[in-house]
Amino acid sequence: MEPTFADDVALMKKHFDVIVLREGDARVAVAPALQGRVMTSSAAGDNGPGFGWINREFIAAGKTVPQINVYGGEDRLWLGPEGGQFSIFFSKGAEFEFKNWQTPALIDTVPFDVQPEKAANVARFQKRAKLTNYSGTEFDIELDRSVSLLSPVNVAEFLDAQFPAGIKQVAYQTQNTLTNKSDKSWSKQTGLLSVWILGMYKPGPETTVVVPFKKGSEAELGPKVIDDYFGKVPADRLVVRDDVLFFNGDGKQRGKIGLTPLRAVPVMGSYDAKAGLLTIVQYTKPEGVTDYVNSKWEIQEKPFAGDVVNSYNDGPPAPGAKPLGPFYELESSSPARELRPGESVQHTHRTIHLQGSEAALEPIARKMLGVSITDIKSALPKQK
Repeated sequence: MEPTFADDVALMKKHFDVIVLREGDARVAVAPALQGRVMTSSAAGDNGPGFGWINREFIAAGKTVPQINVYGGEDRLWLGPEGGQFSIFFSKGAEFEFKNWQTPALIDTVPFDVQPEKAANVARFQKRAKLTNYSGTEFDIELDRSVSLLSPVNVAEFLDAQFPAGIKQVAYQTQNTLTNKSDKSWSKQTGLLSVWILGMYKPGPETTVVVPFKKGSEAELGPKVIDDYFGKVPADRLVVRDDVLFFNGDGKQRGKIGLTPLRAVPVMGSYDAKAGLLTIVQYTKPEGVTDYVNSKWEIQEKPFAGDVVNSYNDGPPAPGAKPLGPFYELESSSPARELRPGESVQHTHRTIHLQGSEAALEPIARKMLGVSITDIKSALPKQK
């Protein structure tokens, strides 16, 4: 039997503190020890299923490992870039190979400080730290993060739609602020940082990621999608149309896609037909801003020509090898900004889970993602 939200929380509480935000049947579990990470959520109370993927086996072991500690979590705070001459995941001079890749402790194992918060159903965190990039630039930073549980009234407002009867819902948003605390300005010449939010969800054989994008010619707007991070994504796992793409979220084959700022629009989502679960992710995307960090594992000609949104589908990294999860991810990033001392960049990432009948979810899918539930279900070929 699938673990419930309460089962997930009980397991985590054996190893670290968990803050549970709740209203009605909505639940959101947050871990201060993991940078204020949203680990999982439920739309059906304590006994409902958790929507976030958590690595139960790893958490139960209670140990840390080199490179990355894959705890899971459906809204985790990272910083970019991952690769390139301004990477914060590779040491100066190291070759861009997995054996040299190291997640900074700040966004892996370092606990954040819980801050006082007067508002109900809000948890706030803060951390001051220093990071050094591949080129040797040191950053003195402060990270502020808040997690807010959203009410059905909030959800209806953000969806700009009447909330249909018969739908279970849980929704929350994280506001993430990166501040330059040094006495020097950050510049493109020596590297910049960005806020990077990654949501890890349970995969399924009938799960499809849906990403709308700006319609237009490649001559004007560039490629519709970047799909060659881990080798080109096969055509039976990624279908790209004029203004929307469909990506397989089954957790069975490793692949990643990304959209540039000229293509990205501030919404994406997924639909699990088996569970009747529609997930909508909204994020802040400043109009006209095109500088985003490039995370490709190479010395880059264009280090600020990176993606705004990404989706990753986990799977075996090599034939016969064990996957990290499996899971699938919906990710968004803030722009890269040249911050003067004391200046900040803020990024909001909002997650809305809606569970119900296809008829009830249909108008929301059409309004937010531009496609019908039927279209989502039939967009990708059935996998053998």
